[in-house]
Amino acid sequence: MPLIPEEPQIHESAQGPRATPASGRTAPTPRPVPGPRPAASSRPGRPGPPRPAPPVQRTPRDVAATKPGPSGPAAPAASAQAVATPQIQLIPASPEGALDAAEEAVDLLLESGRAPGEVLVVTTGEQHPWAAHELSFGEASYWAQHDAGDDVFYADASAAGRAASRPVVVVAVNGGSDTAAATALPLALSRAGALLIVCGDPQRINSVLGAGV
Repeated sequence: MPLIPEEPQIHESAQGPRATPASGRTAPTPRPVPGPRPAASSRPGRPGPPRPAPPVQRTPRDVAATKPGPSGPAAPAASAQAVATPQIQLIPASPEGALDAAEEAVDLLLESGRAPGEVLVVTTGEQHPWAAHELSFGEASYWAQHDAGDDVFYADASAAGRAASRPVVVVAVNGGSDTAAATALPLALSRAGALLIVCGDPQRINSVLGAGV
C-alpha cells in the first residue's frame, strides 16, 4: 500500500521541471526579436552621415588641386601681357599722303575683322575731316562718341592724351612740327594695346622714336 502514494509524487515532480523549461523557452524567443529591430532602425541612419562625409573630403582636395593650377600659369600670363609691347608697323607716306594711307590702313583693319571701336586714329598735322566736323557741334558731343567706343575715333595729337587706350592705334604723320610728332608717337605707343601703325616719312619717324621701326 505505501508504494501507491510514492508513484504519483514522482510523476508530479517530473511534470514540474518539464513545465519550467517549456516556459523558459517561450521567454527567450521574444527577447531576440526586439534586438534585431533596433539594429535595423540604426541602419537607415548610417547611410545619412557617410554620404555628406565623402563629398566634404573631396571638395577640399579638388580645391587644393585647382588652386595651384590656375595660379601658376595665370601669374606668368598676366606678367607677359603687362611687359609685352604692341607691334609696330610703318607705312611709308609723304606728309600729304599720310592721312590717305591711314584711311587705307583703317579699311584693311575693319575688313580683317577688327571692330570699329577698337581703332584710334591720331593726326600730327591737319585734323581729320571727321574730327573737324564733330568738333563743330562741341567738344561734349565729340568726346561722348569717344566714350561710347562703338566707332573709329579720330583725334588730333594735342588731344590724343585724353583718348583712352584701344587695341589698335593709327598715327598719320601728316605734317605739324617735330615736337608734335615727338609727342604723338610715344603717346600713341602707350595707347596701343596690340598694334601701332605709323603712316609717314620713315626717316622722320625713326629720328623721332630714336630707333628703327
